[in-house]
Amino acid sequence: MSGVTVDAPTNDSQPLSNPRTVRGWYMYDWANSVYNLVITTTFFPIYFVAITKSSYGEKVPFLGRTFKGTSLYDYALAFAYLAIAILLPILSSIADSRGNKKIFMQFFCYLGGFACMGLYWFDGSPESPPSVEWGLICFILAAIGYIGSLVFYNSYLPEIAAKADQDRVSAKGYAMGYIGSVILQIVGFALVVFVDSKAGSLLTFLLVGIWWIGFAQITFFTLPKTRSTGVKFQTSAFTAGFRELRKVSREIDAQPVLKWYLLAFFFYSMGVQTVMLAATLFGADVLGLPDTNLIVTVVLIQLVAIGGAMVMSRLSHRFGNLKVLMGVIVFWIFICIAAYLVAHLKETTQQNVEYYFYALAIGVGLVMGGIQSLSRSTYSKLMPATEDTASYFSFYDVAEKIAIVIGIFAFGYIDELFGMKNSVLSLIVFFVIGLIGLRIARKKQKRALATGNA
Repeated sequence: MSGVTVDAPTNDSQPLSNPRTVRGWYMYDWANSVYNLVITTTFFPIYFVAITKSSYGEKVPFLGRTFKGTSLYDYALAFAYLAIAILLPILSSIADSRGNKKIFMQFFCYLGGFACMGLYWFDGSPESPPSVEWGLICFILAAIGYIGSLVFYNSYLPEIAAKADQDRVSAKGYAMGYIGSVILQIVGFALVVFVDSKAGSLLTFLLVGIWWIGFAQITFFTLPKTRSTGVKFQTSAFTAGFRELRKVSREIDAQPVLKWYLLAFFFYSMGVQTVMLAATLFGADVLGLPDTNLIVTVVLIQLVAIGGAMVMSRLSHRFGNLKVLMGVIVFWIFICIAAYLVAHLKETTQQNVEYYFYALAIGVGLVMGGIQSLSRSTYSKLMPATEDTASYFSFYDVAEKIAIVIGIFAFGYIDELFGMKNSVLSLIVFFVIGLIGLRIARKKQKRALATGNA
């Protein structure tokens, strides 16, 4: 790992919005987004459901119990997010105090990349190990690597970009991520179609790890070193990490706009992230769409999302971040209602709903990239000027990851009891609570601006 960490200038010698530094920063979006698209969104969930269903049927054995295949996938992902939510406060506190968050970012990048490569050996059949356990362990480690690296990556945003540029830089990062992930998605699609469905999927898992680690070197070479806060731990790293989280929590509690924004973000993230992570399962399990159609659909979502992220950035400059986010949340509510109606139509009439699913995909793409990039830059702009950027973004990421744990677990549990169609409808509750929180945050922001306290 030390071979990758080069002597880069510290933040003191790098001006904000330095083009070289900014380009290096958003290249990590290009590097890691292939994991999010290929592993969690398309190829792995499709492959996992297909391989386990052909080997075991509807009920998949795992650690002595049996689960519905789609629910087992949801539970594994929820476990990964829970694990990283526990680890992040400790790691970010250490990174801030020692000024070595790039090393932590590298560690999680390599953990995730090599875990993706490990999926190449996931056969899934009961006769030939590696078994289901191997596949899910690699999947969980890849998720931990992805999530863990992002908290340190995101915390660089206020250090490399001026506040006026953060919406644009954040949106550019997401756009780069979508472009990169679509390229590898197309390569994977070609392997599945022209080589073999199973072998093509396994080769794609291998390529994800190589792409992720390979392009991340540009980021590691370019990002500046971070300064230590000068705080020395008097207790264990575990205690210090959660003590730092409590400190950040108290500081946020004293800032009403930021507090209500984070509360809203917590709830609407339950809905947004769950829709994004379960969309492919919905298409395969509920609508019965072929694998190739699902892969094409996800490519469509990514292409639309590139423009969506940039449009949201421009709208935020005109109308303000919170107002635009409120409009986006309303759009997400309509998407959930439409998805339920499409599933109901398929269930009651057995009608071909492929084109309805494509329309839903376009809608998701329009708001998916925008809400992610705008949420990140809104938090970065609302947080106070501080040296503890990793700790602040750790708090943000912990909130998001706990939200995802709750959202995915609830989705999987309702799916197991009542079916995935009803799981989709239940997500509206999270969006409505998030919308109320954003409305309160916006009112408090307007009041603060009127009194000159913003």
